[in-house]
Amino acid sequence: MLNTVIGAGGKWSGRIGRGKLLRFTALEAGANLSMMLFHAHDLTERYNMPDTLKAQYTAHLTTGHTLMSDNGRVLASIVQDDLGWHDPMGGYTTRTLTDERYGRTTYQALRNDWLRSGQENFAVELTRHGMGMRDMMPVVNLFSKVYCDENGAMHYAKDHCPAGSSVTLRTEMDVILVLSNTPNPLDGRASYPSVPVRLEVTQAEPVREDDVCVNHRGENRRAFENTWTYYSLI
Repeated sequence: MLNTVIGAGGKWSGRIGRGKLLRFTALEAGANLSMMLFHAHDLTERYNMPDTLKAQYTAHLTTGHTLMSDNGRVLASIVQDDLGWHDPMGGYTTRTLTDERYGRTTYQALRNDWLRSGQENFAVELTRHGMGMRDMMPVVNLFSKVYCDENGAMHYAKDHCPAGSSVTLRTEMDVILVLSNTPNPLDGRASYPSVPVRLEVTQAEPVREDDVCVNHRGENRRAFENTWTYYSLI
């Protein structure tokens, strides 16, 4: 249905129907792909990071976890994961951070070789869907591992993502997916990471009663039931 590569610094967004598989593959080591999710038919409903984490008793995301909305429904679920850890807390880069860490660049001087920030990429893609800066929200950083030490300080795990690593999401609602292939803000590398990521969208099989995401926790099943009820009434 779709097979595209999002290059380093690149961005992508699109409306994707429920019941699709979104397979992301890091084509080189050290990838980070920042992701936002919205309900395609009601843009006020979107991924809720606090509810997603507290309902599933976790500070990272992997197979079996769901991405819950602020209405207690499941926007997408993680059905396959090579890495076992994706970062929901690190956020996205800004223009100021990008200039400070990698050196100031401009489009006027470097054209498409300038170093983009996550904030700018998201602002552009949100506009395409009738949204703007007021709709900026927490992101999921696919392929990155961020953990906290005993003092609460956050750390980025180097060498977490080898080349060829993949993670697959299943859409449980019609969604708008917004992506930015920009560095994790906690990645301390001095050079701007240049890792392309492939996105493949295919049809998913129907959700089974023994589905790993439905049965991960009781809270997951309730969120799925809320989602199924919503679609049974439209």
